[in-house]
Amino acid sequence: MTTQVLSHPGADEYAPYYNTYIAPVAGQNALATLATQIGALDPLRALDDTRTLHRYAADKWSVKEVVGHITDSERIFACRMLRIARGDQTPLPAFDQQPYVDAAHSDRRAIGALVDSFRATRAATIALASEIDGDAWLRTGTASGFTVSARALAYIITGHATHHIGILRDRYGMPV
Repeated sequence: MTTQVLSHPGADEYAPYYNTYIAPVAGQNALATLATQIGALDPLRALDDTRTLHRYAADKWSVKEVVGHITDSERIFACRMLRIARGDQTPLPAFDQQPYVDAAHSDRRAIGALVDSFRATRAATIALASEIDGDAWLRTGTASGFTVSARALAYIITGHATHHIGILRDRYGMPV
């Protein structure tokens, strides 16, 4: 799968908001990055609840909630990528991340289980991406009221993980 090189999406292939995730991975092969990121959260396994329940501010998610959020977001983005790559033109709804974080109850789960869930989700995303080729990457659909391509979603997935891994490292002091 990583032998396939996916060119950077054009600005007309995603909502401006997603540039937050796409810009930091510009110049990278999003498909290769999917594979290299699979173990990025593994160092969190060694941490106890005191560290993984940490919030860098009162109104911010815990480390466990961030891991759960990365995973749930990837599931949604990957589902969008599948549907769009397969030519489904059904407009896809937006999702509000906070209700997902609240309903997941990640703080009740072991950090190892959360990391395992991320790894399994990423493995499924990699398998999906390996089945998409050629013009399918360029197909577009509508998600959250904006045009998005399957290619842009691959970059959004890698960039979203990159963004939150950086937050875990820089704001939470996590060893990722």
